Amino acid sequence: METQRILMRSLAVVVFASVIWTITESAGDIKLINCCKVVSRLTREQFTDPIIGFRLLKQELPCVKAVVFKTERGEFCFDWRQPWVQEEVKKLLAQRNKSLTSTPPPASSISKLTPVGGSSQSTDKS
Repeated sequence: METQRILMRSLAVVVFASVIWTITESAGDIKLINCCKVVSRLTREQFTDPIIGFRLLKQELPCVKAVVFKTERGEFCFDWRQPWVQEEVKKLLAQRNKSLTSTPPPASSISKLTPVGGSSQSTDKS
């Protein structure tokens, strides 16, 4: 009888812990936008979040063509035709290209003294 009560308490604790874990796990997930049915027409002055990335979405009905800006608060759909949106995309592309070209190429692990034929023995028979 005592063992059964201990098992029931243990089971209750495990169920409670798993429910809490599931709730906190799903609350931390950031959902990516894969379809914009409407786009924001806010100006840059109205949209003050720092933009840390972007994606372009094609028009595939019912979704519209849009630029999705990534911020720390989440992702937001914007009209790709707005001049400020196009400027932000250009800035982000320039930053991305700059970071790609500013990385030095990896150093070669092949020594200048390594023979080309793979043989390290001299073939000179003089």
